[in-house]
Amino acid sequence: MTKEQFTRTVSSFISRHRLLQTDGQYLVALSGGADSVALLLVLKSMGYEVEAVHCNFHLRGEESDRDEQFVVSLCERHGVKLHRIHFDTRAYAQLHHVSIEMAARELRYRYFEQLRQDLGMNAVCVAHHRDDVVETVLMNLMRGTGLRGLQGIRPQNGNIVRPLLSVWRKDIEDYLSACQETFVTDSTNAQDDYVRNSIRLHVVPLLNSIQPAASNNIFETTQHVADALTVYDEGIARQRMEAVTEDADGRLTIDLSAVRSESLLFEVLKEKGFTNIQDYRDMVAGGTGKLFSSDSHDMVMDRGRLIVEPKKEAVKPLVVPEAGTYLLSDGERLTFDVFERTTGFVPSKDAACAHVDASQVRFPLTVRRVQEGDRFVPFGMNGHRLVSDLLTDQKVNVLDKRKSLVVCDATGDIVWLVGYRTGQRFRVTGETTTILSIHRQ
Repeated sequence: MTKEQFTRTVSSFISRHRLLQTDGQYLVALSGGADSVALLLVLKSMGYEVEAVHCNFHLRGEESDRDEQFVVSLCERHGVKLHRIHFDTRAYAQLHHVSIEMAARELRYRYFEQLRQDLGMNAVCVAHHRDDVVETVLMNLMRGTGLRGLQGIRPQNGNIVRPLLSVWRKDIEDYLSACQETFVTDSTNAQDDYVRNSIRLHVVPLLNSIQPAASNNIFETTQHVADALTVYDEGIARQRMEAVTEDADGRLTIDLSAVRSESLLFEVLKEKGFTNIQDYRDMVAGGTGKLFSSDSHDMVMDRGRLIVEPKKEAVKPLVVPEAGTYLLSDGERLTFDVFERTTGFVPSKDAACAHVDASQVRFPLTVRRVQEGDRFVPFGMNGHRLVSDLLTDQKVNVLDKRKSLVVCDATGDIVWLVGYRTGQRFRVTGETTTILSIHRQ
């Protein structure tokens, strides 16, 4: 591909995908490698207003500083304004318990977006090309992916645009040679200690040796998948309306009898952090009651339904010294009221309200989550029962069991398993003269 052909190909791709505006202003992520140098030069040659941004991650010693100096010199020669930043990437990775690779990615893109906003730029241009797409698809296949993972890297993701997805790495090198422009090489690219490097150095060459058009065919397949996803997304949206409900607290209920394809589960659960196909297969196979967790959500199978809800901090125990309205740490309210029993009074049957004999209750009361081993004599029974067993009898799922509350008096006895049953010792009898009302709001 000649210099002119390269420029026309990139320009056509930008126009087809509406990536850049002629009057826009853009940041170019410039590492000093061949890809980013070619991106900067071709955009500048097409008349776009660009500034460069370089990140020094201090991961390769003198080589990192060499790259930075090369970028400084390059921008000076071509009259491009340069923004630079230094990161202690290893410290960030340790602090946030992520890999070095992930740390560099998070630092880089967070800074890009902040700088873009500060400068009022339209977008950030990064130099991914077709070879990167092929490697990404192969990585996704190895990890396990849905259809979306088979489309590789898209031309635009929010404020990140990728104008070079129309060309191969060899085209980039030919372009730089024609421009008589040099670039730096990251020595770690020749090491196969990262999955992507292993795919680039070993897997892709092997595939191309078996089928010379392998890389091109994989790339073309990603384009077909991207087109097909338009129809796929419409189908998923229709299925979602039939099978999935979500309440105001972000709790999802998925009716498995209405799910017509595994893809719906994959797409819905991926949003909640369950990114591996095997996650929900294991969960369905586990049957009712088994709990699965992602970093952000918990999921349980419950009588033909999947229930998925955000993780929340446990409610902190609350001490109730006297009657009044009290606010729990999750925002829920409990009102405690003591009054004289009147003629014709009937204890409430509302699950949100409990009436007990105030003379049998010793303050201060404590409101807390159910704990393992909690037991009491439920109203209407003679012997003690484990709270967990009673909740099971009530067909309460694991997620709701963990959130269940008890109100205990000063002796530690359970006055009310909130929403379900009062304690037998605190029942209202014919001799009760004073009522303690507990109302959940």
